[in-house]
Amino acid sequence: MRSFALFLLGFIATTSARINYHRHIVSRAYVEQNALFDAYDFVIVGGGTAGLALASRLSANPNYTVLVIEAGGIGPDSVDIPAETYFKSVFNSQYDWGYETVPQPAAAGRKAYWPRGKLLGGSSAINGMYLIRPHQIEVNTWHDVISSQPDAHEWTWDNFFGALKKSETFTPPTDDTVKTARIQWNADSHGTSGPVHATYPGYMVPSTQNWLPTLEAVGIPRNGDADGGDTSGGFFAVSAINPTNWTRSYSKSGYIDSLPPGSNLHILLQNTVTRILFDSSSGGLRATGVEFSPAPGATVQSVRVNKEAILCGGSINSPQILQLSGVGPNDVLSAAGVDVRLDLPGVGTHLQDHISAGVSFQSKQDTAGDIEKSGSDFSKSAEFLSFVNSGVAYVNSTTLFGADGVTMMHQQMNSDMPSFATSIGTGSNNSQVLEGFKTIYTAISDKIFTSNVGQAEILFNLNIPGQIVVQAAIQHPLSQGRIWINTNSAFDAPSIDPQYFSHWADVVTMREGLKLARKVAGAAPLNSVVGDEIAPGSQVVSDDDWDQWLRGNGGTEFHPTSSCAMLPREQGGVVDNKLKVYGTSNVRIVDASVFPINFAAHTMAPVYGLAERAAEIIHTNYNPEPPRGSNNSDPGDSSSNGDLSNDAYRNIISSSTWLLGLFSLALAVFF
Repeated sequence: MRSFALFLLGFIATTSARINYHRHIVSRAYVEQNALFDAYDFVIVGGGTAGLALASRLSANPNYTVLVIEAGGIGPDSVDIPAETYFKSVFNSQYDWGYETVPQPAAAGRKAYWPRGKLLGGSSAINGMYLIRPHQIEVNTWHDVISSQPDAHEWTWDNFFGALKKSETFTPPTDDTVKTARIQWNADSHGTSGPVHATYPGYMVPSTQNWLPTLEAVGIPRNGDADGGDTSGGFFAVSAINPTNWTRSYSKSGYIDSLPPGSNLHILLQNTVTRILFDSSSGGLRATGVEFSPAPGATVQSVRVNKEAILCGGSINSPQILQLSGVGPNDVLSAAGVDVRLDLPGVGTHLQDHISAGVSFQSKQDTAGDIEKSGSDFSKSAEFLSFVNSGVAYVNSTTLFGADGVTMMHQQMNSDMPSFATSIGTGSNNSQVLEGFKTIYTAISDKIFTSNVGQAEILFNLNIPGQIVVQAAIQHPLSQGRIWINTNSAFDAPSIDPQYFSHWADVVTMREGLKLARKVAGAAPLNSVVGDEIAPGSQVVSDDDWDQWLRGNGGTEFHPTSSCAMLPREQGGVVDNKLKVYGTSNVRIVDASVFPINFAAHTMAPVYGLAERAAEIIHTNYNPEPPRGSNNSDPGDSSSNGDLSNDAYRNIISSSTWLLGLFSLALAVFF
């Protein structure tokens, strides 16, 4: 009997090793530096929106080892409460990178504050939770600017739509929410089994009932299927909220916390990646390792890369890390004291951002801000604290300027393009970058500006006690900027120059958007709860008045993109259609920095879609097959391939648990 038990022990030990040979990494395996492996198949730089989504999908294959390196830690409990993102924001805290731009000459010489999430989950943990998708015309325009590349069809709306749905589990709104806000939706446009929960708040402030009828009164139709590829018109946005407990659903809670035990994933917190290590002995650059450190002056460590290093740092940190690693514009690297490994002039250029400002009024009815300020029992309820601003409208050029105005502006924009490319461009005089500027500019002018895609977003803000604010935000700025390092330290913030309002069309679009915001607030039935205008005030009437005011008050809508744009290399592109950095064999970028144009959308939903597509591309790259037989190699070995869904992996873990239970029974019987 003893020999049988020993045989059973050996069998189970061998089987367990085959099932999970990755040193028994457990779910949510946050590790210290001394517990790291020497090497990982995939090292993901940044545990934000895209980084955690990608880590989850890649680690579904038990034959891969995955490491995520995140500069921040785990966020406070308040990030789980949707409304607290407005009432008790973590902006200007340890959970915020707290960036600011260089002075903006065309924005009254101001420096603009650019918050970005510095915690696990990144900006998905601190943002407004809008899950607004791009318009299909925008996604297909993205395809068009890379159409000269092989397999460009991978970035068409039809493919991207599936990835967007794959990322979410949609739950229809409650009856009370529908009754109050008159919300419409199409369940067929949503996913049913993805990691991120998508729904509407459990409570809607009474004045939200006025939003859609008022938009219709001023000529903005309501949109009953804003998630199906056409975002034009007015609607209430789907939010990243878990309706089972009315908490924020973000990349950590959705993609990581739900992983089964035994996941082959390590997450290293509170360590900043300092650079990627490269080998060039075989011609092009191959990433061999990633360096990181917990603080300036602290010991720098590294791990080896077996398959790929993947940058998921976002539109600021990804170009910064590439430049620190010696990949970027030659003049920038040399000035910062970084050895040039690859002169790639597009790194950090083509930067685009949504600019926002609001028209505020006194409120005749309690806002969410008033309810929160009251301190009542209801103000502390989960239903109330699930309320986030979600009334929006995307208005096209014809709505803003009229048909004749669109024709005149379009002609002027196109005639001005050559002079703007040379006099302003993206702040770079590199010929490749200027060609990319022209490509992006022309795509926006010819394919988006003249379509029904929203040029301005109008938002309904009810968070300030005693006030109702109707905001406007430009969605397709022709002004492009750049990001560049000034030193060779990852702990020194890069310079950020979005070149706000450097193009006259951006000023005109914002001005007309703000005029429309004022018009919406003055129309019935919303005007029944709107009082006197607080800002900019009734003295702002003429175009010159508006222009002066918005230059002094416009700021970021928190949607920077395009600083590592997916464009042909000869146009200042940084990544190809497979998200691989030009001139490297195994470095990819998966975050908002790769979008060649900014969308009339909030960036979270498209970034989730991007991460889902990236995971599919990477799995396909390594010829996925279900694991066959055993693999007794060291965890650092990358010789095996395979793909395995999360459900299949759970079944393997379940089988392992059954075997261990059988072993326990054998011990009880025989000993």
